Amino acid sequence: MKIRLLIAALGILLSAGCAGRRHTSGINTTDILSRAAEQYKVLAATTPAGRFPKSTTADGKLETSGSEWWCSGFYPGTLLYLYEQTKDGSLKSEALRRLKSLEKEQYNTATHDLGFMMFCSFGNANRLNPDDAYKQILLNSAKSLSTRFNPTIGCIKSWDSKNPSDFLVIIDNMMNLELLFWASRESGDPRFREIALIHANTTMKHHFRPDHSSYHVINYDAKTGQPKQKRTAQGAANESAWSRGQAWGLYGFTVMFRETKDQKYLAQAEAIADFMLKHANFPADKVPYWDFNAPGIPNALRDASAAAITASALLELAGYVPARSAWYKQTAASMLMRLSSNDYLAAPGTNAGFLLKHSVGHLPAKSEVDVPLSYADYYFVEALIRLKKS
Repeated sequence: MKIRLLIAALGILLSAGCAGRRHTSGINTTDILSRAAEQYKVLAATTPAGRFPKSTTADGKLETSGSEWWCSGFYPGTLLYLYEQTKDGSLKSEALRRLKSLEKEQYNTATHDLGFMMFCSFGNANRLNPDDAYKQILLNSAKSLSTRFNPTIGCIKSWDSKNPSDFLVIIDNMMNLELLFWASRESGDPRFREIALIHANTTMKHHFRPDHSSYHVINYDAKTGQPKQKRTAQGAANESAWSRGQAWGLYGFTVMFRETKDQKYLAQAEAIADFMLKHANFPADKVPYWDFNAPGIPNALRDASAAAITASALLELAGYVPARSAWYKQTAASMLMRLSSNDYLAAPGTNAGFLLKHSVGHLPAKSEVDVPLSYADYYFVEALIRLKKS
């Protein structure tokens, strides 16, 4: 009897040790994800019905949006990631409640952000619990997104303009192509995949400078399809490298390689990574300044959202480039280690329920400056999960 009890006790101790075991990077991913789950319960308790967490106001109060806002899918998506890791049913229940409010956006043809809105949310819901209703919502979302594609331009329109000769495309739009690849596989309709390929090829041709940094916005002539203006709306200057824009490009072209196995997309992703990681203004702690050319470096604001997106992208890219795998993983782990420090990770019950502090949305417009952002949390959690599995 004593021997059986001793064996049972030893098993409990071993299980506990495994549950709290640190990743080889030194980050206790299980502990941080559990802490994140508790923090998101705070967010759930304060977010009004039918609304979605967005950021905080100047005085630190929760700021929310309607379902039509481009960030609406990140909150339920993060909840589902955390439920997957913790098996806490309250997180799943909260996610499902918010999905009901988001469902109508499947028919929204006025935005290019349906990948963010619907694939980060319903895509994760369907991945965890495949369901015909989820699949139909996602297919309808892909159809809505496809209405914004213009074959003359070779791109999905991002922003609408009062000038009919304008056709505005932003680098962020690379993040919405994953939905189209999924829809093509699920439906058997090659049209979705073709749109994604053409959009990526046009973006690769016109969005990037010789050093593989990216403009934020390309304004194409709606009649000829040729670029008539290149600028960086949310960055420090038109010729600067806005950090989150570089992260969107890195993530987007990594996904392009995953979906196609075309080496040109892998080369593009590697070139973007080189630009970022080898840049003279890339900080030692790996959390980028809000713009690689921001005035006031080294005292310029950092952008936790750019770090989280980049870390997640690098962890996937590491699996495709054996010669660079260790470098990418180490860099991503360093980013996540820093984001998990008290300087960036909010103390329990603070930060209006968000996980990360110190993100920058649109500094030139003085919008969402040095605040938490829902997408910073989403990609931070995604990156932690990817690190845990690596």
